[in-house]
Amino acid sequence: MEHTTEHHEHAGGGTKEIIKVTVILTVLTIVELILGFWMIDIPLDSQSLRLGIKGTIVILMMAKAFYIVAYFMHLKHELKNLIMTIVVPLALFIWFITAFLYDGNSFRNLRNTYDPHFKEQSTIKVEKKEHGTTEKHEAAPVKEHGGH
Repeated sequence: MEHTTEHHEHAGGGTKEIIKVTVILTVLTIVELILGFWMIDIPLDSQSLRLGIKGTIVILMMAKAFYIVAYFMHLKHELKNLIMTIVVPLALFIWFITAFLYDGNSFRNLRNTYDPHFKEQSTIKVEKKEHGTTEKHEAAPVKEHGGH
């Protein structure tokens, strides 16, 4: 009899835990949305504030991912060895992505610095032509479409 009572208490605790995690995920999502909509109204010239908000949103997203994996995928209740078989490759994967992005950006910047032939097209200023003006250059004589 006592065994069934413990089972019911554990089941009730599980439901309370799921509700608690769902509320936490909902609050984190609402905070992310508020920050995102607030960031829309911030002028583009204040890049540091926008970057800080983006960083905060990424941290909140990682916290949500932790809660989802830990509670809804039941990783929190697993053995440490199983947790490490998932967390270590994930950490390496994130590190590889970061390293490759950093290396690619470094290569692009070095290529533009040392070889002007590969200068990015987005950095070359193009003169804007006014509407209705024509270029001044010598044109080849135009043949008339006449009888001869």
